[in-house]
Amino acid sequence: MNTATDHGLLPAWDDNVHDAQSTFRSILQALAEPGLLQTLPVAVTGPAPLSSAMTALCLTLADFETPVWLDNAARVPAVESYLRFHCSCPLTAQPSLAHFAVLTQPASASALEGFAEGTMEYPDRSATLFIEVPSLTDGPTMTLSGPGIDGTRTLRVSGLPDDFRQFWAANGARFPLGVDIIFCCGAAIAGLPRTTQIAP
Repeated sequence: MNTATDHGLLPAWDDNVHDAQSTFRSILQALAEPGLLQTLPVAVTGPAPLSSAMTALCLTLADFETPVWLDNAARVPAVESYLRFHCSCPLTAQPSLAHFAVLTQPASASALEGFAEGTMEYPDRSATLFIEVPSLTDGPTMTLSGPGIDGTRTLRVSGLPDDFRQFWAANGARFPLGVDIIFCCGAAIAGLPRTTQIAP
């Protein structure tokens, strides 16, 4: 049997179909209710520096048709081998070609730029950025509004670049083009689709 352990890799799900489906539902919920924390239902241990949530996002969403871009901290052999084996996803060095981007150390908003924003005919052909953060319950408060939010909702995120709000305002101004974001911390995620606005 050709298993992950045969290749010296960490295993993925215990039950691939069930675990991926339940995680996918949580991802959809996170994007449908922006800023509302979702604890993923199945814990999975991935190679450093990927958190459990970041690993689960990759296992659930990435496949042979979805190129994945890794930032410098994540572009290590253990992560590359893990994703190739478990997801069969191509890894790209060009941000503009990525369907999904793994960002573990976004030092400035410039690290979030250059990814596919879709086209007017196909706005869904854009990238989703998976961003690892130190905390989703501490840090500067963001006041969110938009579809899926009744009035406003607050989200506290630490570790984001100082110019993140300016980046997000520019991203929203390009609607229906733009990128979507899923923040990751431990086993929790929070969605920030391009339709969500952050108060100045």
